[in-house]
Amino acid sequence: MGEHPTGAKAPSKREGFSSRKVFLFAAVGSAVGLGNIWRFPYIAYQNGGGAFMIPYIVALLTAGLTFLYFDYAIGHRGRASSPLSYRRLNRGTEFIGWWHMGMASVIAIYYAVILAWAMRYLIFSFSNAWGDDAKGFFNNDFLQVAAEPGVSFDFNMGILIPLAILWIALIAVMCLGVQNGVGKANIIFMPLLIIMFLTLVVYSLTLPGAWNGVNALFTPDWSALGDGKVWVAAYGQIFYSLSIGFGIMVTYASYMKRKSDLTGSGAVVGFANSGFEILAGIGVFAALGFMAQSSGVEVKEVVSSGIGLAFVAYPTIISQAGAAGALIGVLFFGSLLFAGFTSLISILEVVVAGVQDKFNLGRVASTVVVLLPLGAISLLFMPTSTGLYVLDILDNFVNIFGILLGGVVAIVIVTCVVGALPTMAAHLSRYSSIKVRWTWMIMIGVVTPAVLIFSLYDSVFNPQSGLAYHVYGDYPEWLVNIFGWGMSAGILILAIFISLLPWSKNSRAAEEPPAPPVVFWRVRKNHVDSTVRRASKASAQDSAKAQETAAIAAEPLPQTSAPVSEAAEENVVIPWKKES
Repeated sequence: MGEHPTGAKAPSKREGFSSRKVFLFAAVGSAVGLGNIWRFPYIAYQNGGGAFMIPYIVALLTAGLTFLYFDYAIGHRGRASSPLSYRRLNRGTEFIGWWHMGMASVIAIYYAVILAWAMRYLIFSFSNAWGDDAKGFFNNDFLQVAAEPGVSFDFNMGILIPLAILWIALIAVMCLGVQNGVGKANIIFMPLLIIMFLTLVVYSLTLPGAWNGVNALFTPDWSALGDGKVWVAAYGQIFYSLSIGFGIMVTYASYMKRKSDLTGSGAVVGFANSGFEILAGIGVFAALGFMAQSSGVEVKEVVSSGIGLAFVAYPTIISQAGAAGALIGVLFFGSLLFAGFTSLISILEVVVAGVQDKFNLGRVASTVVVLLPLGAISLLFMPTSTGLYVLDILDNFVNIFGILLGGVVAIVIVTCVVGALPTMAAHLSRYSSIKVRWTWMIMIGVVTPAVLIFSLYDSVFNPQSGLAYHVYGDYPEWLVNIFGWGMSAGILILAIFISLLPWSKNSRAAEEPPAPPVVFWRVRKNHVDSTVRRASKASAQDSAKAQETAAIAAEPLPQTSAPVSEAAEENVVIPWKKES
């Protein structure tokens, strides 16, 4: 491998997406996940119905796309995993990338088990296994939830087996690489998801009472626009649904070709994600309208979100639909499975890419090193009678003290300390169809962190529900301290510690970076990374030793005595030569 004038190794060939189309499928596949289907409809309904679309679109334009571009700029400019991309931007920001890897690891551990539930419920749809009591079946028969929150290891084989199958499938896909694994999986699953969900929506609209549900969702409550919490809810939905702020889009952008339309691609991803959310809202509320009419109640009495919507409300709808219930079940739970699987692939890619860069491992080795431990932890805690409690705590805390806090820290440091926004804006605009200038810098440097800080403050210091005043979920304090506060502090401390460890001379940090770092608002074109300096010094020492060895080998051997005459040779006694 050649060297550059700085002494760095020439950049090694790195995997990437073969085309913009593959990137778009992967990015949309990451953004479209479980939250689009089971969170957005409820949030929209509770926050003004049709009127919610106004703050939602404003949030998408002023914060969602701006943060998406922020991630794209860091990843595409650094052309590496999240830790190395942040390191290449500025040495002091590397810990943010490791923090991303910690968040992604935690999310993957519990996200996988929800997909295992969806696998089982897809099969249950054919037999209406939940009977007349979908809630009781889910909690008691299926999950076998313990009466008291805690940590137990009484495994539920009905969840353990599909969860193990899911992790095996994930290992197989991730081992195939970026293009052949991640890319092709999204090319296959995303069209299937769209076809299945469109079919579900169209069929749901034909059910009795469906339009009552749709009207309930989109009937505007204009007074809600004057409520600050509605606007915060809109920004929160955008942040949580676009896969921004925890390394996914940084990693995916690094796989794009050098001359890529970053902002144009980001706009496609953002609007495609929002379009799917609105489609999900129509489908879900059409089904809830049918459920309300079948039960003889108003729509507001059957509205739910999250796990309750997916595994209690929808099974009830399937039972009420009679012969068509199996079709609704296959379409709904199949959609959950495909949407969740493509999102989980993107979450795991954050961690696999970081391990590859740090330890210079091959794709298969990196996948095994990452997914086997994460799969083992997931299989240890999730398919048990207390798995639901642990899942709930992990999910709440990693969203607040991972995604929200991590987003604030990343933006504030990159904007105010490093001063990299002008450089990032120039990079975004170089080959893009949508040019970003001072308006983007104001949005990402002022508006986005302000909203995130307000949301974070409300989650922690709100006297009615803030974590600083109340033990989350009324769980045992020790349980929240371990899986909530302890987990949140642990991944941040570990991220800072790992960022202080030197990179190996064989790692990708020793290679010539694609762009110089930014230090206190200035691009340092002559800066040389400490890893490059160490690698260069080691290379020079190895070269000097090799030259010295070659010089010694080329020298003639010194003669220490006169040549032996033939006469003298005849008198030499050779012990092993017998006389004739």
